[in-house]
Amino acid sequence: MPPIKRFEKEDIVNTAYEIVKKEGFSGLNARRIAKELRCSVQPIFHNFETMEELEEVVKKKIYDKFDEQIRNASDKEKPYLAKGMAYIRFAKDYPEFFKILFMKKSDLSPKDFILNDKATTDTVLGAGQAVFNLSSEEQNEIHVKSWIITHGIACLVATDTIEYSEEELKDLLGSAVRQLIYGYKNNIR
Repeated sequence: MPPIKRFEKEDIVNTAYEIVKKEGFSGLNARRIAKELRCSVQPIFHNFETMEELEEVVKKKIYDKFDEQIRNASDKEKPYLAKGMAYIRFAKDYPEFFKILFMKKSDLSPKDFILNDKATTDTVLGAGQAVFNLSSEEQNEIHVKSWIITHGIACLVATDTIEYSEEELKDLLGSAVRQLIYGYKNNIR
């Protein structure tokens, strides 16, 4: 009798992650994971009590990927733009992940939704504050508005509604945020 292959929790999470990357959570179920791993569903439920528990672990892994992409985005001349482009690039490269993280109903206010994101508060706000020479409160206000613009572009990219080159997206986002800052600094509302 051949030896029984043991599946670690990490194997199951990585397989689920790859399924979700292609199909979103709608493509994820125990049988599908078992098929990909070439095993029964038993190892899945040995490591996770429910599919919801596995989904939460996968969702954390997805967020970690997003956080890594935002943190690694850098441009000494335009750090704020680099962070916005990383957000849009995430939507383009991982549309299903983007939809899971940012295109679901939320009970938070728009401002709280935007400012509660750790990747945003830890890296993006500081980059904007340094570039635009604004107080923390002013930067929060500007950031909420510029995030809405960035998010709109990212949603259009994630759903294949528009197709722009990286350079066209950078120009679009950069000019929109510059106009927003100009209007803010010149009290045009």
